[in-house]
Amino acid sequence: MKIEFHKYFKKRYKKIPSKISSRFDERLFLFEREFFHSLLNNHPLVGDRKGQWSINITGDWRAIYVFKDEDTVVFIDIDTHSNLYK
Repeated sequence: MKIEFHKYFKKRYKKIPSKISSRFDERLFLFEREFFHSLLNNHPLVGDRKGQWSINITGDWRAIYVFKDEDTVVFIDIDTHSNLYK
């Protein structure tokens, strides 16, 4: 699976605490190896975010991605649960 990062995601990633970015890097490694590992809680979103998917970074932090095609995902956002799902 190919992984890309939207420019908005890259901008947000630079601003998050280093502890969270390190955890994201760990989760991304896991995501690449085992897409549906239980630690990721990988799931499709509904409502306004239908067509997007989410993985857990920490108890409160999430990363949102979309499928660009069958073999490529694009991470589009990263933030706390409450900020992403207002």
